[in-house]
Amino acid sequence: MMGSRKQQQSALFYEFCLEDQVPAGHLLRSVDRFVDLGDIRKYLASFYSDIGRPSIDPELMIRMLLIGYIMGIRSERRLCEEVHLNLAYRWFCRLDLGDNVPDQSTFSKNRHGRFRESNLFRQLFESVVARCIKERVVGGEIFATDASIIRADANKQNSTPRDEWEPNDLDPEAVPRAVKEYLEVLDDAAFGAASEVVPKFTSHSDPASQWTGALKGPAFFAYSDNYLIDTDNAIIVDVEASRSIRQAEVGATRTMIRRTRDKFGLYPEILTADTAYGTAENLNWLVEEEGILPHIPVFDKSKRKDGSFEKSDFVYNHEKDAYICPIGLPLRPSQRVNKNRKSPVSADNMIRYRASKYDCQDCIMKKNCCPKEPARKVLRSIYEGARDLARELSLTDAYVESQKKRKKVEMLFAHLKRIMKLDRLRLRGPNGAKDEFHLAATAQNLRKLAKLIPMPA
Repeated sequence: MMGSRKQQQSALFYEFCLEDQVPAGHLLRSVDRFVDLGDIRKYLASFYSDIGRPSIDPELMIRMLLIGYIMGIRSERRLCEEVHLNLAYRWFCRLDLGDNVPDQSTFSKNRHGRFRESNLFRQLFESVVARCIKERVVGGEIFATDASIIRADANKQNSTPRDEWEPNDLDPEAVPRAVKEYLEVLDDAAFGAASEVVPKFTSHSDPASQWTGALKGPAFFAYSDNYLIDTDNAIIVDVEASRSIRQAEVGATRTMIRRTRDKFGLYPEILTADTAYGTAENLNWLVEEEGILPHIPVFDKSKRKDGSFEKSDFVYNHEKDAYICPIGLPLRPSQRVNKNRKSPVSADNMIRYRASKYDCQDCIMKKNCCPKEPARKVLRSIYEGARDLARELSLTDAYVESQKKRKKVEMLFAHLKRIMKLDRLRLRGPNGAKDEFHLAATAQNLRKLAKLIPMPA
């Protein structure tokens, strides 16, 4: 028999507990074990006034932002609606059923004010990394680094070509916030000072973003999200925002390695990365200054397209400081100097080794060596020792294994864009990119902790 719903008078009192409504296996319940915001009020105390109306609880705002990044809610307006309606979100934010949810404008005011001035998001990220180390999910032996291009909130229609852009003509007092931040980072190694090359276009709304076509499609404005991870469990130990060019990304890696060492005392034995990080100068920095073994492919442009002998066909003799060609004749450092350069080392930190013109002109192998030149020359970097070490390491089984582990950082970027939906920035300026990248990395580490350490029975 079909039943009918009984129409009864609403009860005057209800017994309701949010704790009982959140499933035991809910992601936020597992994440909540590792969110410790007990010191946040003490950390922000100097940025609040001692008098006046009480503000919105900063812990509430941080918990709401964490929900947005953990659950992939990109809009703060929608985030406020979801927290208002979702019982699990209310429980995570420590809100009762009758408590009001802050307005979305509250986040902007605090982000551009006390949160950014206090570097709160960096502090939050480091506290989660410290928790990861405490839980012993960070090995600290093998690190991997990489960068992913994230679209900026800018478009070509609102931009200026390279020849017409003059940053010196901008008035810092009359420009928007993102432009002020651009002027502040013109000498920063991760932005303006990373390269002397001026971008083809500069955005009016976010001039610090880089015009790039690195994805082999239509060019766009973007920032690079740089990760330094521990390969044991893919924990992000540091994150940095930079321009989307190779020089800035390599510089960001150096910054992250030093900062991780100073903050957490982590000294990796091995760093694994792709070819973009295999420049001679960077390899030398890793080997000579940091004592880190580079499991990185060497960035090498010496390959020839005409079928003639490669650089690898010439053997370097350390005692004689000369290359030996395939038929046994020497190539010695170039003696060509001028009044402006008295050293054989060129401006690009290379030494040119040249064969004798008289040896080459009658050589039977000339067609296979230097068919279009009177004599063969070979370039050698002043950091060639570090490059040779990297080549030797590439032949080991440990190198093969570490290159497999390097894929974990690429998986983190895939998760960032597809699951957390951070494929385009909402905030403008270098500080906006830093805020989003720090919160996203914090959310990924919290999700990883929740997965690695199951809830107690």
